[in-house]
Amino acid sequence: MSDSKDSGGKLTLGKPGRLELQKTVDSGQVRQSFSHGRTKTVKVEKKRKRTFERNESGKMERVGEAGQGRKPSGADQFPADGLSVAERERRMKALEGAAKVEAERQSALKEQERRAQEQRQAREEEERRRAEAEAEAQRRAEEQARQAEEEARRQAAAKQTRKPAEPQAAPAPAAADSAARKAPKEAPPRTDDKEKQRQAPARPRGEPRRRQGKLTISQALEGDAEEQRGRSLAALRRAREREKQQNREMLARSEKVIREVVVPEMITVGDLANRMAERGGDVVKTLMKLGVMVTVNQTIDADTAELVVSEFGHKLKRVSEADVEDALIQHTEDPEDALKARPPVVTVMGHVDHGKTSLLDALRATDVVSGEAGGITQHIGAYQVELSGGDQITFLDTPGHEAFTAMRQRGANVTDIVVLVIAADDGIQPQTVEAINHAKAAEVPIIVAINKCDKPDADPNKSRTQLLEHELVPEEMGGDIITVEVSALKRTNLDKLEEMILLQAELLELKANPDRAAEGAIVEAKLEKGRGSVATVLIQHGTLKVGDTFVAGSEWGRVRALIDDKGRNIKTAGPSSPVEVLGLQGTPSAGDDFAVLEDEAKAREISEYRQRKHREASTAVAGRGSLEQMFNQIKAGEIKELPVVIKTDVQGSLEAITASLDKLATEEVKVRVLHGAVGGITESDVILANSSNGLVIGFNVRANPQARELARSNGLDIRYYSVIYDVIDDAKQIMGGLLAPEQRENFLGYAEIREVFNITKVGKIGGCMVTEGMVKRGAKVRLLRDNVVIHEGALKQLKRFKDDVREVQHGYECGMAFENYDDIKEGDFIECYEVEEVARAL
Repeated sequence: MSDSKDSGGKLTLGKPGRLELQKTVDSGQVRQSFSHGRTKTVKVEKKRKRTFERNESGKMERVGEAGQGRKPSGADQFPADGLSVAERERRMKALEGAAKVEAERQSALKEQERRAQEQRQAREEEERRRAEAEAEAQRRAEEQARQAEEEARRQAAAKQTRKPAEPQAAPAPAAADSAARKAPKEAPPRTDDKEKQRQAPARPRGEPRRRQGKLTISQALEGDAEEQRGRSLAALRRAREREKQQNREMLARSEKVIREVVVPEMITVGDLANRMAERGGDVVKTLMKLGVMVTVNQTIDADTAELVVSEFGHKLKRVSEADVEDALIQHTEDPEDALKARPPVVTVMGHVDHGKTSLLDALRATDVVSGEAGGITQHIGAYQVELSGGDQITFLDTPGHEAFTAMRQRGANVTDIVVLVIAADDGIQPQTVEAINHAKAAEVPIIVAINKCDKPDADPNKSRTQLLEHELVPEEMGGDIITVEVSALKRTNLDKLEEMILLQAELLELKANPDRAAEGAIVEAKLEKGRGSVATVLIQHGTLKVGDTFVAGSEWGRVRALIDDKGRNIKTAGPSSPVEVLGLQGTPSAGDDFAVLEDEAKAREISEYRQRKHREASTAVAGRGSLEQMFNQIKAGEIKELPVVIKTDVQGSLEAITASLDKLATEEVKVRVLHGAVGGITESDVILANSSNGLVIGFNVRANPQARELARSNGLDIRYYSVIYDVIDDAKQIMGGLLAPEQRENFLGYAEIREVFNITKVGKIGGCMVTEGMVKRGAKVRLLRDNVVIHEGALKQLKRFKDDVREVQHGYECGMAFENYDDIKEGDFIECYEVEEVARAL
């Protein structure tokens, strides 16, 4: 037994009397390779897994050994784990296949890692050789320089010890050259080596040599502990740059530059720092010391900026944003020899339907009134008439309707002479009085044209007498007001009217300088399809030319075309000329000033400034209105509004409609204009009106197809108008519908309580006799005791005998019960009435 060994098991008796338990592992060795040719042998052990299971006798045996060659029984086919032998074999095969795939993958990964390691080793070896070559080259260069320096020093010492008669020795550079020639010739360094040698700073004597190449693990572990690593080239460069920067900062601090800082009304902290040439962080710190907590992007006022500027020692120059408009102001007056006579500007004013446009048509020999909607003028028209004698007169035709007050005021402000038209059969009317007041406010002379003198019931003297009531004394009555009796229909006395206008203009001595930048006023502005924004401009000074850059109110532009009142394209327009200007960036407001500038950037800057101011003013007005509305609503209940979006053909009509709708406002209802502009109705207008459940009003404009379809799908009402009367009337009806209906009482009758019955589960019932009128079920009632109202409510029951009835007439008895009230007594009277709601109107 002592000589035998069991090769299959692990318990062996290798030597007599000694029992061993062998390890269940297989050992082997693996050689690892590292950089720089180093290797290492590693011992690897692989464990084997031993699996045991119970056999038929119940004993444990190793799987794959004791059971080999034995025929599987029923218990083997279905062991304790529930798997058959065939199923177990299939699973084992699957596991073996997966293990084989995993082994192949691991082998591929190891091969890939091995190749990458070889490439890394090759790169490291190449870098090491290059570093060694560079270090050797640098060492040789330093050695040569050192030898040359020592040779030069020896030559200099020998020269000093020699006598003066002896010939002079060769100069040090020659010695250095000879020493360099005696030195062994080395291979010339490469280009990159030369660059590094040129960039490398000279090493001071006594400083340890800087290490060349990369630091390996073996050098770090086995190298000389006393060897120290020198500073790198990058560190030296950074140190030099840091020193230069410190020198520059010290120089800047020592030489403080005092600047003149221009500060507007509001300025950001960052902009202020840039203007002072200071760091933004320093400015923020200074503001924090002053108690102002802001960031670089926040805005401060001019007073705070002044404190900061003085803190930094600079000079402050305060300017206003309005200074950008200084370019529009003509600081020099025109010389007298440059002034030339200009045509007079005449505004025709008067009451509606008094014949202003017809009179102007007669003067121009045209027919404009037939083209106006409703036969009334709804915007200012500007025309220039050339008389038979060659003289020219510029006419402005203003509307006479009460809604166009602003237009008449503009017409009076830009005119030289006002022609007041009065119908001989109608006399002075409210709009005539308003025109007189506008003319007086503008301090312009008035010529009265008494029109419609051809009518049978015309009375010109009545009109002259009415003028006295307004402090206008005609010449026929000893005053200075010129009156001319004319007939636009029969064209009588038109030449006399023209003569009076020219006479008045000659007295005024109207002159202007045509050789300067043009200035004027916007008479009318509109948005036309295919032409963009078009403005009717009355030139007052200078000459306007095609290509000029101009500012019109809050808009700017460049003149693309000039069109006169007859529809002809012209190149220039002189003083007193009405022209249509094309080339605006937006639609200005009627009445805005018009000025030509040489600099387009300045025009754009002025336009942006005015637009910003307009937005700020609108926001302030809106906020103030909201606050007032809040207090009014608290005081008098919720106010109802009619939101509208208004789009018109010209700016003047928009102003007139907005002013007329504002006049319709009451304490309970008013019109709120969401948006008003010139041009067609677009989708954005429909969306805006729909969001507020409002109305879209189009005056002489139409909606595009997309806007119409959107309005149809949302059920929004778009209303088109061409006469301003219709706009006002419809607005009155809609606003009247928003008013709460009026509560009106209708008396029905009286009933006297003759007896009171107390019924269980019902309450008190009054036995009544109708003494006047009738009593209805569901009507309102009042209980009167000694002619004093002690209860007001509604009837709960109305019965005659035992039947419920709808009404009881005079002289009949009935039983009545009140809702939630039982305090009734004999002798009380019941007053019966109905409440009727009546629609209100403005």
